[in-house]
Amino acid sequence: MEVERQLGTWEGYVDWRNKPALRSSHGGMRAATFVLVVEILENLAFLANASNLVIYLSEFMHFSPSKSANSVTNFMGTAFLLALLGGFLSDAFFTTYQIYLTSAVVEFLGLIILAVQARSPSLKPPACIPNVADNPCQQVSGGKAALLFIGLYVVALGIGGIKGSLPVHGAEQFDERTSPGRKQRSTFFNYFVFCLSCGGLIAVTLVVWVEDNKGWQWGFWISTLAIFLSIPIFLAGSSFYRNKIPCGSPLTTICKVLLVAILNSCWNKNASNAIVSTATSPSLPIPISMEEKEKTTEAMKESIDAPSESFKFLNRAVVNRPPVHRSLACSLQEVEEVKIVLKMLPIFACTIMLNCCLAQLSTFSVQQAATMNTKLGSLKVPPASLPIFPVVFILILAPVYDHFIIPFARKVTKTEMGITHLQRIGVGLVLSIVAMAVAALVEIKRKRVASESGLIDSSNPLPITFFWIAFQYLFLGSADLFTLAGLLEFFFTEAPISMRSLATSLSWASLAVGYYLSTVIVSVVNSATGNSKHQQWLSGSNLNHYHLERFYWLMCVLSGLNFFHYLFWATRYKYRSKGEDK
Repeated sequence: MEVERQLGTWEGYVDWRNKPALRSSHGGMRAATFVLVVEILENLAFLANASNLVIYLSEFMHFSPSKSANSVTNFMGTAFLLALLGGFLSDAFFTTYQIYLTSAVVEFLGLIILAVQARSPSLKPPACIPNVADNPCQQVSGGKAALLFIGLYVVALGIGGIKGSLPVHGAEQFDERTSPGRKQRSTFFNYFVFCLSCGGLIAVTLVVWVEDNKGWQWGFWISTLAIFLSIPIFLAGSSFYRNKIPCGSPLTTICKVLLVAILNSCWNKNASNAIVSTATSPSLPIPISMEEKEKTTEAMKESIDAPSESFKFLNRAVVNRPPVHRSLACSLQEVEEVKIVLKMLPIFACTIMLNCCLAQLSTFSVQQAATMNTKLGSLKVPPASLPIFPVVFILILAPVYDHFIIPFARKVTKTEMGITHLQRIGVGLVLSIVAMAVAALVEIKRKRVASESGLIDSSNPLPITFFWIAFQYLFLGSADLFTLAGLLEFFFTEAPISMRSLATSLSWASLAVGYYLSTVIVSVVNSATGNSKHQQWLSGSNLNHYHLERFYWLMCVLSGLNFFHYLFWATRYKYRSKGEDK
């Protein structure tokens, strides 16, 4: 390490030409700035379509409201789940630099497919003619449906690769061995969410207006142009990036340690006699190279001399005997890395319910707003532009949080972080509970207005302003800011360096599982509530016949139970990385 520092290179990192990265030229906030600009364009391309997709599927592809909502949540869930694939490839075989460029091209091709279909009437089902009995709306089917879903899921594949590589690529530009580097990295994650929101602001205003007033094909072409422009901007920063050298498959390490621990537990009835430290097993056939040692954090180096007390079962993977096969030999470092990942999984699981609540922003909340008065003076606001409320709040709160709240918290707590990652996540979970309660109360008011106005069976706008929906968007948007930034930084800083991309992708996987869970809950609620005497909560000729307020109350209760589950794990978690509160 000392030699590399004297030579002025970053150990374990290369530039875009695969040459050693130089301390004087590569990394730092300058390199990360290109990533932040790219995130604006990337999220613009994604959110422009996702925020309004439920309207497109219901009005142009003639899906029912529930099927439209489920299709959107499945699409978004798949996109975020595929971030795990992007993270895995970034850790195992390629650099985050290479994964981003490949994924951007894939998303670009998918958007072209969707734009061509939206442009051509022959690739869509026939338009509905109101009040004509012999011309019912025909849901898209056959080859047209295949083209729609091929385009959507090619886009999802590209989005997954980008989400799994871009935030990690930016965070890798900072020196975690120094306090200023760790603070800059924390600032980067805050502004990553800020830039994500900037792209969202453009998407839910300009692009959604274009889609609603000029045609959906123009919205798709704008998204296509945005992702296309992100590629040369990303490439412009190539000479400044430092790229982490892939360390091999993290899944192989995890599976190997688990398998060997199981095998050795079967062979050794007295496990305490079989488990040894590296100091007493010089015959262990897996030596750790100097380069690998240099890439581990100080916390890992301090604990590498002996097995830790947590997950004692895994200590059986390190035994004083030759392995069954050389490829199954485990080092103590590998065992401790797997333990770190397992400790983070309960935190991941506890954020799924919050993301299930966030799924409502793209589905039922948009449909609620579509039934209300969306006029703002002489301007008619598209329902899909409602996310502007949480987006604007995030744009205001993110800089305030980084420049005022965090410095104040650091002075009060006398710690480097000020507010820990798990505290941020906890605040987001509380806000999601409040958001669901507010959503239920607003829906009660909306249905009361529909009943009093005699518009229960009418498709005309209700005499109630859409600003009422803004309250649930505000709380859920705030929850998203606290939770997403906290999760991204938590997984990146706590994970072993060889698994960082995959671990950070768990932040997006939480979103994915949340969207899938939303689909499951909708189906389960309809199955449980529908019988011969009662109508299903989430079905009917229009949204006014739904019992959406009951669904929101259910989500509120589930979120409350999930918060207590989170407290159980968060209060027992011990940080391993520098700069955190112990």
